[in-house]
Amino acid sequence: MKLPLYQVDAFAEYPFSGNPAAVVILDKWLPDELMQKIAAENNLSETAFVLPAKDHFEIRWFTPIVEVELCGHATLASAFVLFNYLKTSGEKIIFRTLSRGELFVERKNEMIILDFPEDNFFTTVLPDEIIRGIGKKPLESYKGLSDFLLIYGSQREIEDIRPDFSLLSKAGDRGVIISAPGEDVDFVSRFFAPRCGINEDPVTGSAHTTLIPYWSEKLHKLKLLARQLSDRKGMIYCENKGSRVKIGGKANLYLKGEILLNI
Repeated sequence: MKLPLYQVDAFAEYPFSGNPAAVVILDKWLPDELMQKIAAENNLSETAFVLPAKDHFEIRWFTPIVEVELCGHATLASAFVLFNYLKTSGEKIIFRTLSRGELFVERKNEMIILDFPEDNFFTTVLPDEIIRGIGKKPLESYKGLSDFLLIYGSQREIEDIRPDFSLLSKAGDRGVIISAPGEDVDFVSRFFAPRCGINEDPVTGSAHTTLIPYWSEKLHKLKLLARQLSDRKGMIYCENKGSRVKIGGKANLYLKGEILLNI
């Protein structure tokens, strides 16, 4: 069996930045166990599996150890591959997911823009493991569908945090977002998901389904510019559309090849 494989840096303004994702194009669904093994072998924060259908594409995402319900950067990477290497007609793509409904993607020049449902989040008392794992008490804390959101007062605080991942891995749910106002952008963030096999994710599109409505209300702006402060860093162009958010970024192809399976 041969499977086309692409590795794309998503939310990348320049080479070796943003978040690398693997994209595997299928002609039928593989067994879940096999897709998980492929994702583990790729050893990237996410591998997206994409299956063409009549008027849309089905998509699923796997970290090296678990399937996730939503992933932004691997969806952007998948759209980049479909637009540029599979010559998908038009400038818009519909992805259908197992649990988050339809996701819409459009291409505008070099930008790929995700249209995702916004997160539903509420104020919460943080588990002790998160407070100790992050090492600094936030000004505000929230809980969304998948992640905790912790708000701090400055970009420097976000840069200086050194998490204890063994503690964060005991906190439950997918991950922890930390965020603050930015110095040259509207807001900055970092994202930690050790329970999913990703200590720090380089750039997390799906986290912005929580971040965009929060900062849009806080800053009284519908359009925002954000940066994720991992070592690789990534720029995210954001827009609040009410019940949905637009999450834009650029992408670069790193490699393409084939997965060879003797099964």
